Amino acid sequence: MGKPVSVDIRTALPARELTPLLDDAFAWLRWVDDTFDPARQHSQISRLNRGGTIEQVPELIEVLHRCDELRKATGGWYEPRIGGVIDPSGYIKGWALERLSRALSNAGAGDHRITAGNDIRVRGSSAPGRPWRIDVRDPRAGTVRKIVFAHDLGVATSGGSSVVDPHTGQIADGLGSVTVIGPDLGVADAYATAIYAMGPARGRRFATDLARLGPYETLLVTKDGQEHATPGFLHQSTTHTRLAG
Repeated sequence: MGKPVSVDIRTALPARELTPLLDDAFAWLRWVDDTFDPARQHSQISRLNRGGTIEQVPELIEVLHRCDELRKATGGWYEPRIGGVIDPSGYIKGWALERLSRALSNAGAGDHRITAGNDIRVRGSSAPGRPWRIDVRDPRAGTVRKIVFAHDLGVATSGGSSVVDPHTGQIADGLGSVTVIGPDLGVADAYATAIYAMGPARGRRFATDLARLGPYETLLVTKDGQEHATPGFLHQSTTHTRLAG
């Protein structure tokens, strides 16, 4: 979806295994782009929006179903259908990286980090017994807001590109950024998009309720730079001097 992707595998694998594994990884990401990007004329989503014939792709059914579930879970603040146009962009990138991370683990590459823009998925260790260090950056300024250490985590940040308020159709601009961490990067991605669209007050209430109910924690940054984090986010992170990185 227009974002550079890096795959960092730390599991010791011979080149004869690693090379085809990486080839398959990037082939998967290209397939996701070709299938789900609404800006591509011949993608399945684009065909669906035009009322055209689509292929019976199981992943397409899965994504549309999950998007509807997330729309309900966020009270309509994550909305994949705006103005009659289906656009799963607030979920699909995180979903694709989450699926790729599982595939890498199943193939024996359990220690890895995948990065695409402001979405990051880590599993295993960066070195024997050492968790991954994840810099949570301001998507506009590039400064480091928090540092998260984890062996198995998805990190999604909204605010680097436009998010539409689904209730008004206008670009949401009440927050500087929203970062959600949790076990499923696709879900974290959708929650971050929804909370950003909600704005400061409603977003903080939703983030508090979300943390109370389950494993997803949130960092909200207001437009004037103030940070509001749920307790679990603070527990898993450290404050970092905000130098440009």
